[in-house]
Amino acid sequence: MIEHPRQGLRALALQGLAWLRDIWRILLHRGPSQFQFWLIALLIGVAAGFAALAFRKGITALQGWVYGADDVDFLHSFAQGLPWYVLLIIPTVGGLIVGLILHHFTPDGRVRSVADVIEGAAMRNGRVEIREGLGSAMASFLTLSTGGSSGREGPVVHLAGVISSWVSDRIKADGITGRDLLGCAVAAAVSASFNAPIAGALFALEVVLRHFAVHAFAPIVIASVAGTVINRLAYGDVTEFTLNTPGALQFYVELPAFLILGLVCGLVAVILMRSIFWADNLGTEVQNALSLPRWLRPAVSGALLGVIAIWFPHIIGVGYETTVLALTGGLVLSQAILFTLVKAVAVAVTMGGRMGGGVFSPSLMIGAMTGLAFGLIATSILPDVSGTHTLYAFAGMGAVAAAVLGAPISTTLIVFELTGDWQIGLAVMVAVSLSTALASRLVDRSFFLTQLERRNIHCAAGPQAYLLALLSVGSLMRPLGDPRGATEEDCALMMEQGLVLRSDQSLEAALPVFDRADVPYLPVVDATQGGDLVLLGTLHHVDALKAYNRALVATAAEEHS
Repeated sequence: MIEHPRQGLRALALQGLAWLRDIWRILLHRGPSQFQFWLIALLIGVAAGFAALAFRKGITALQGWVYGADDVDFLHSFAQGLPWYVLLIIPTVGGLIVGLILHHFTPDGRVRSVADVIEGAAMRNGRVEIREGLGSAMASFLTLSTGGSSGREGPVVHLAGVISSWVSDRIKADGITGRDLLGCAVAAAVSASFNAPIAGALFALEVVLRHFAVHAFAPIVIASVAGTVINRLAYGDVTEFTLNTPGALQFYVELPAFLILGLVCGLVAVILMRSIFWADNLGTEVQNALSLPRWLRPAVSGALLGVIAIWFPHIIGVGYETTVLALTGGLVLSQAILFTLVKAVAVAVTMGGRMGGGVFSPSLMIGAMTGLAFGLIATSILPDVSGTHTLYAFAGMGAVAAAVLGAPISTTLIVFELTGDWQIGLAVMVAVSLSTALASRLVDRSFFLTQLERRNIHCAAGPQAYLLALLSVGSLMRPLGDPRGATEEDCALMMEQGLVLRSDQSLEAALPVFDRADVPYLPVVDATQGGDLVLLGTLHHVDALKAYNRALVATAAEEHS
């Protein structure tokens, strides 16, 4: 019997549908860790992208309304014509509102930013603080809209972390999944902010997760692309900065000059970072000495910024207009040097005053002006073998930013994507490599890791340092009465010698005690309300080392999977 062709096609279609149903069933029941994870990663990327876009557009709208400017891209020129009291009042009132928000939403009055996202990836199973993060986003939004001299990437990155943390809590994600979802959110937020898909993905891997594991790469790239699509739907396929000058090196003769520029930019980055930390310490000392309420600190900083803005309105906000002037050679040497110094002071006042915002955009602006100043000097010394001085501005922009972020790979790429000019990569790479190599030895690798180190969170040294803080004595001790433990009499003798550990301590505190005392175990105690010590059990040195080794193995397995 001959089968009709239509029946054959129908049978083939039915077989195809059955095959697709089988694949769907396998994906749902046998592979949720893959299919469902990728779907969630994509949705988080879309949500983070829209959040970053809304944050950026909201700042533009509010900043334009507050200052009365039609185009905030030229806010600095517009602000020169405003009355002095307007430039003074706006950041002061903005700082007061910021202080009240942080006082209500955070226990310490501190804005959450990229450093907290790094801490969340390393020590909190990919989670960040949600309530504090939302308050910090609002505070940074107002800071950038009312004259604060900082950037938008830090708040956007943490806001993306809030989104991924909420999802991770809902789906009860483990540490690896939580960290991967955090990386997806960060990549999408950076991409949506700067139209930089490659750099967004690498920023999440290089700065936040601090590894390039294969299992994390694909979903992070997908989320980064989603963020870029969202940006381009709103702004089109355009670069952040448009260069109108050629970028050819003069037969590579100038490369030694870019080596020197890298060293100069590394020093500038270190000065910028240390000035922020110095301003933060000074602000705390003044606050304590005058008994100022913490909600008033951002208002005082806002008033100082207003005073600076009366003479130097280029410090207001992200600094797009001045950065473009530097990249296109629109500043003379004296302006480039003076504006660099004033901008660094303004950034230190903003960050030290706990007003909010990030450091990436300010570092781009300071780097562009530093590079321009260096280029104007270098090309005047050897004009016959020199190219354009704006090429140095381009390289300096990447060099300072890379040193501040501690991210030479992603920063190099983000500078390329911000300008769309790929022909001068040698200059940028040379300057970036030298600046990061120098700066990383004068601070704890980057601005963010130094922030964490100042809080006694040792992420800069790697997992071998911060994993000890995650392992508690109480969870590893052998309880009292355990046949493998020590007797109460032996523990009592050690307690008399002061050789004890508290159950709430971590191995970071316990292992040095073992090294000093050279004993196989230590009593673990709790203190009662009356101050008496209650023996709970013993922590054995071998148990502590085994737990630490297991944590190191698990981390290595994740980073190399």
